[in-house]
Amino acid sequence: MFLSNSTSRTVPFFLHLRSPLRRLASTKSLKETIEEVIPVKQAHLKKLKTEYSDVSIGDVKVGSVIGGMRGLRAMLWDSSVLDPEEGIRFHGLSIPDVQRALPAAPGGKEIIAESMLWLLLTGQVPSAEQTRELSRELAQKGNLPTSVASLIDSLPKTLHPMTQLGIGVAALNHDSSFQAAPCNYSKMLGYGDNHDLTEYLRLYISIHGDHEGGNASAHTAHLVGSTLSDPYLSYAAALFALAGPLHGLANQEVLRWQLSMLREVGEEVSHDTIREYLWKTLKSGQVVPGYGHGVLRNPDPRFIALQEFCESKPELLNSPIIQLVKKTYEVAPDVLKEHGKTKNPYPNVDAASGCVLYHYGLTEFKYYTVIFGVSRALGCVTQLVWARALGLPLERPKSYSLEAIEQLAKSGSP
Repeated sequence: MFLSNSTSRTVPFFLHLRSPLRRLASTKSLKETIEEVIPVKQAHLKKLKTEYSDVSIGDVKVGSVIGGMRGLRAMLWDSSVLDPEEGIRFHGLSIPDVQRALPAAPGGKEIIAESMLWLLLTGQVPSAEQTRELSRELAQKGNLPTSVASLIDSLPKTLHPMTQLGIGVAALNHDSSFQAAPCNYSKMLGYGDNHDLTEYLRLYISIHGDHEGGNASAHTAHLVGSTLSDPYLSYAAALFALAGPLHGLANQEVLRWQLSMLREVGEEVSHDTIREYLWKTLKSGQVVPGYGHGVLRNPDPRFIALQEFCESKPELLNSPIIQLVKKTYEVAPDVLKEHGKTKNPYPNVDAASGCVLYHYGLTEFKYYTVIFGVSRALGCVTQLVWARALGLPLERPKSYSLEAIEQLAKSGSP
């Protein structure tokens, strides 16, 4: 999603969207739109610095310092905010809002990555014409260099797909571009003739595109980008963070758990049978994969969007694994509430996402995180653009030793 100019210096892709004429708002290019939005954001940031620099918006507790900074309000991330009750909002728009507002692909119903990218970058809903033009621009500049293709082909076949993706993206900083159009992506996966899977990938990539800035992959891209490192390298770093089992592997674990249940109880499964399996999982000391969330306290709107997609497709309604996901959702929250050890007994997006991919024949579990990584490009790239536009500084928090933390806590000194 970043392109190289003739001097091999990598620049944001929108700088290549040249147009000498000013047009109506509904037909302006992405570059023209961003040119108008940047001064407004810069003025807003200047006002915050001038009027509120000394205002506190939260207290730093010892638990936050030694607990991975969870919940610490210490980061600017303008395109999305994660609300515990309502879920993710993109420039104030909820998942249902963006599904209604953003243009879909021709012949489809689901929003596509290009329209979500436009929203994340500008805070504005693009017209259908603007979305199509952006798709054409990206497709024209989306050829994979022979050198990068050869590099990937030379890697050991047993190397994890996420490692291969990170290596390939990092190599793109030399002279190439990143192709994120999901319709082209399904063709690359070998499923180009499957319209329903293409639709699912459009939805999946768009709603996974951004999820606030504090998650590991987004934060890593922001941190590396704050050094003015090349955008490809910043995004590659984010991919390697996403590859960690505590971040990007959740939907694989859900699918394994659901398949294990399916093998044990069979396809004709009842609510009572699922309830028994849930208690068996919990009593063994395991968690129920796909349920609970570090921030959310209600069902994840992204999960609901995927469920609605499944309910619109007759073949998914007849799929044993998809039906098991639905029935588990009908039972699990009450079981988890009764268990009493889960702050959020509701499903997150991973409770459904991998199971749909499995139904469509994508059974290579290790590859699921790669699709997640392609999705996360939208949010990471957006913030890299805005960090440069706003001139955000190098991220450099202060660190303390265990002894120093104890001394500060005892003295109550800042």
